[in-house]
Amino acid sequence: MTSKPLVSLCLSTEENFENNLTRLILHIVQSPEDAIIVAPEVCLSGFCYDRFEEAAAFTPYALDKLLGFLGNRLLIFSAITKLGDDFYNIAYALTDSRVVHAQSKAKLFTLGAEHEHFSAGESSNISPFLYNGLRIGILLCFELRFKELWQQLEGCDIIAIPAQWGKIRGEHFVTLTNALAVLNQCYVIASDAANEDTSAMSGIINPFGHEVRNNGMESLTSHYEERTLQSMRRYLNTGIGQ
Repeated sequence: MTSKPLVSLCLSTEENFENNLTRLILHIVQSPEDAIIVAPEVCLSGFCYDRFEEAAAFTPYALDKLLGFLGNRLLIFSAITKLGDDFYNIAYALTDSRVVHAQSKAKLFTLGAEHEHFSAGESSNISPFLYNGLRIGILLCFELRFKELWQQLEGCDIIAIPAQWGKIRGEHFVTLTNALAVLNQCYVIASDAANEDTSAMSGIINPFGHEVRNNGMESLTSHYEERTLQSMRRYLNTGIGQ
């Protein structure tokens, strides 16, 4: 049965985009060669509303550079991207010199004024993609709060959560990521930023709800085990994965 390393990153974001990229690449090359790695939302730039053009111009350069280091690893994160005249927060899944999946953040966080700077994607585009036989879904930060999106990702083996989750609501991040793993009977890889105003509560949760959290570490590794997922779905059969 399939077994695969899972890596959750918990990184702070500097003003220098190149430094952020260099640190992300360092964690990539230090990860197992076939790992699935999840990094925080907009980890290369942060929500730099006064530097959007610069951040969007940096994204294609960063994607190209990251693809050169991934090999057989899968990296999931998000970056500020300009399409036409509009800016989007796009989640990317990269591996083996190619982009295997991309989706724009559909649920913008109005308390953080995201709606004043980003265009929203379509909720209908939040759907699983296949990677080496695994069904993987992505929810970007605030999207974790929408139960209909959990249903759209029902049947996923792994759900990735790149986030910049507010520190004052840190317990919500823990509760929701744990609940998502239990309800959807899947693995959840949650990656939050380690900034002054974010929760830094990255972690990996298995289908039984067993969690490991970064606890101050920049990188945390666990494993996807197909037999664990199948065992949970047989043990408490709710129709998921059938």
